[in-house]
Amino acid sequence: MELRDLQIFKSVANHGSVSHAAKELNYVQSNVTARIKLLEKELQTPLFYRHKKGMTLNPEGRKMLTYVNKILQDVEEMKQVFLDSDTPTGTLKIGTVETVSILPTILASYYKGYPNVDLTLQAGLTEELIKKVADHQLDGAFITGPIKHPLLEQYDVYTENLVLISQNKSFRIEEFMTTPLLVSNQGCGYRSKLELWLKDEGLLPKRIMEFNILETILNSVAIGLGVTLVPQSAAEHLSTTGKVHCHPIPKKYGTISTVFIRRKDAYMTNSMECFLKTIAEHQKKT
Repeated sequence: MELRDLQIFKSVANHGSVSHAAKELNYVQSNVTARIKLLEKELQTPLFYRHKKGMTLNPEGRKMLTYVNKILQDVEEMKQVFLDSDTPTGTLKIGTVETVSILPTILASYYKGYPNVDLTLQAGLTEELIKKVADHQLDGAFITGPIKHPLLEQYDVYTENLVLISQNKSFRIEEFMTTPLLVSNQGCGYRSKLELWLKDEGLLPKRIMEFNILETILNSVAIGLGVTLVPQSAAEHLSTTGKVHCHPIPKKYGTISTVFIRRKDAYMTNSMECFLKTIAEHQKKT
């Protein structure tokens, strides 16, 4: 079993496709297929379900992926230990929820101080970003917190107020019974706060409409489609022009914290250490 076999296996598992894996790794498809078959022969078990749309991990394959992720991460950390220099370099793969208003400032400050680091950003919801950091797919992520996770450590970034926004100047809690709720998919911290509030009030909303993009939710509120709960900073550009109106909510549900997470056992590269220092510097200013 060679290291490249594990890399091929992981790529096919992530993409669910031999052709996509071959493109990512710059291999011919026949080579990818052959290496997967040799790996299955060596382990004496199939690792994938084969179907018309591609390949999906079977239970043995999912077990294998856990080991492969750990092995490849250990190899990458070994390289970092020996290659890490006093000047931060390399790549940082960072995830973020949509409404981290301080993020551009943090990134600009970091890039100015450490221009040799290649920062890549991936947007997502809190739950999926937690999973990706835990699975070594991301080096870290800005999420809605706080959280409790055995594999992860968290660093405070900032806390801000949540507001209910609507097209109308006034909004009574009883209107939840007749007004659609516009929310992100499950796993969004703001949605969880809103659902907890309504649950505690014993209210069942008339209708819940899910959107993938926050800006779409905000614009939908502006045209009167429904109401939503978001950080105040996210609605500021629309509220200042009178397109939406912000309403205070009970203190128990009225704030949201953003934290940065990373794996506890991950090797602390110079690039990550400097990124955490940059976050801490800006956290003091907020």
